[in-house]
Amino acid sequence: MMSGLKVAIMQPYFFPYFGYFQLINEVDTFVFYDDVNYIKKGWINRNRILIDGKDKLTTISCKKVSQNKLIKDIEIDYSADYQKLLSRIRIAYKKAPYFNEVITVLENTLNTKYKSISELNISSIKAVFTYLEKPQKFCISSQNFGSSKGMSKADRLINITKSIGAGNYVNPIGGVDLYDKNYFLKQDVKLWFMQHHLFEYKQFETAFVSGLSIIDVLMFNDKETIIANLSNNILI
Repeated sequence: MMSGLKVAIMQPYFFPYFGYFQLINEVDTFVFYDDVNYIKKGWINRNRILIDGKDKLTTISCKKVSQNKLIKDIEIDYSADYQKLLSRIRIAYKKAPYFNEVITVLENTLNTKYKSISELNISSIKAVFTYLEKPQKFCISSQNFGSSKGMSKADRLINITKSIGAGNYVNPIGGVDLYDKNYFLKQDVKLWFMQHHLFEYKQFETAFVSGLSIIDVLMFNDKETIIANLSNNILI
């Protein structure tokens, strides 16, 4: 009989959008997939925040980025651009209702030195759950499941899920064309796809802009509202 426990596995992103946190909330164990290749122009070292009513990219500068490098091996460039990041966020959200509480979370995260963009991103995600006072169980693929590296993509996901003792793997809906439910089931893992629903909230006096970094969600919403919306999704 398959275990009822659920696992999700995703690359660590920089203060990702709300749907990423809904995925974490849906499972019993979340695995940060840090020993896979870095993706250029993805969300590993950048995200969107609200500036003057419009979404603007905010990027963490990194050294010698390459899609031939693993995420865990991409170093942060702690130059002037990095030092300006907090100031940019402060200016953008200084009049947001939860600015004072949230800026402290961001300061504690961004003022810490990290060896890699992976470490920063993992810290940013964990910091959000700490702020929400909502414990989650996390693992890191390079630290906990390094022996499975080299397997095909689907086989490694299955291997990690089973190694944790779970019988269910949850993937974002975007992977519906990538993975075969029957293939997973033949290896005693049930594959689910999560369809999330983002909620709309008031952002100053401008028209709502959806899908921004979790930073935006935190700045405009109380903890109770955020937690209530974490489970606003379905599995198919």
